[in-house]
Amino acid sequence: MDTAFPPSLMCRLDEIPDDGATAIEGVAALGGESVIVERRGDAVRAWLNICPHAGRRLDYAPGRFLLKDELLICAVHGASFNRNDGVCVAGPCRGEHLRALAVELRGGEVWLLAAG
Repeated sequence: MDTAFPPSLMCRLDEIPDDGATAIEGVAALGGESVIVERRGDAVRAWLNICPHAGRRLDYAPGRFLLKDELLICAVHGASFNRNDGVCVAGPCRGEHLRALAVELRGGEVWLLAAG
């Protein structure tokens, strides 16, 4: 179910490592949740920082993620998610997916638009 709310500024694009990811903590529009923001050049994607397997965060330290090739790997149980669509392709929750968030790049800033 799509949840729309007023657009909210998440971060600046240059705060996300190119071909990397970071966590944005305490996103008010999402009830204070942590969000993964992944960047490739000027393209950004975002998901809730919650693994569907056990409901734990995916980062191994705050804002630090295991990225290998096209995968984002949960540091707790090794679930491996496709970085293009958030689908789990290996591990304990194969076939499930990360909760995607609609984001948009505006003038070098990443804005959160909706939760899917």
